[in-house]
Amino acid sequence: MSRKRIALTTGDADGIGLEVTAKALHHLGPQSNTQFIMWRAEGAPDKYLKLIDKKFERIVVDSLSEALKVTGPYLIDIASEESPAHWVETSAKACLKNELQAMATAPLSKTSIKEAGYKDLGHTDILKRVSKTRHVHMGFLGDKFNVVLTTAHIPVRDISKHLSFSTLAEALLNADALRKKLPAAQAKKPIGILGLNPHAGEQGLIGQEELLFFPELISFAKERKIPVQGPLVPDAAFFPANWRKYSIYLCLYHDQGLIPFKMIHGQDSGVHMTLGIPFIRTSVDHGTAKDIFGQNKANPHSMIDAVRWAVKLARL
Repeated sequence: MSRKRIALTTGDADGIGLEVTAKALHHLGPQSNTQFIMWRAEGAPDKYLKLIDKKFERIVVDSLSEALKVTGPYLIDIASEESPAHWVETSAKACLKNELQAMATAPLSKTSIKEAGYKDLGHTDILKRVSKTRHVHMGFLGDKFNVVLTTAHIPVRDISKHLSFSTLAEALLNADALRKKLPAAQAKKPIGILGLNPHAGEQGLIGQEELLFFPELISFAKERKIPVQGPLVPDAAFFPANWRKYSIYLCLYHDQGLIPFKMIHGQDSGVHMTLGIPFIRTSVDHGTAKDIFGQNKANPHSMIDAVRWAVKLARL
């Protein structure tokens, strides 16, 4: 197996990104045939770098181009003056060139992206722009269940305007690609597609969206041999008894999927994956938590899972 290079971006300098990354690396230790390249701000707290040093031989450089020249079993530490948004963009471009085989990202605030001069609203928009990918979706992997979002950061009042057979079909294709990467026992289960309206529309009595889109979507899934069930009643879909029925829940808008996902998984598990781009990107499923910056209180479990999945997927 050839060595895989995986970029780790630690996000806002005054957030918990470096802390959770350091704790994740300390927990996981060196991975066979894998080299980690970690981006962090200059002047980062020594206590987190020392935590990494307990498990890794670390070499400090100041650019990705310099990092890519390093051979040997080292963790490459890029102490950068650039914006964290630049780290994400640069790593994505390197992934497109296959100079990196995956990237795992710590939280990055929208404010930090804006201050860097970018028009992007988040990681996903940066990755979509760099890869010139049209149909990108947010996926979340958890211990209890997995979700994919058909739409993401749009106002609730505009959700129905963004839903059509084509948008649902593109989301289903990306959800199916993720399903095939899951363990075999889980991958054979159907994708559960949620309805939009209460009671999944009650046959048109409470909204028409389910009648407009789902018959064609189910036919599309059957033609593509994608196992699906739906539309599921949204307020009952996430009962614990239903978690094991589906490989993935395909949700129609941001909060429909993320409220139950975060309620159940909290900070103990949960990995965000960007679906549809031509390279591997995993991430934590939480924010920058600047209120606890430097207090050594951040829970690293999501970053542990993000790094673990990046390593696993890079090897497929």
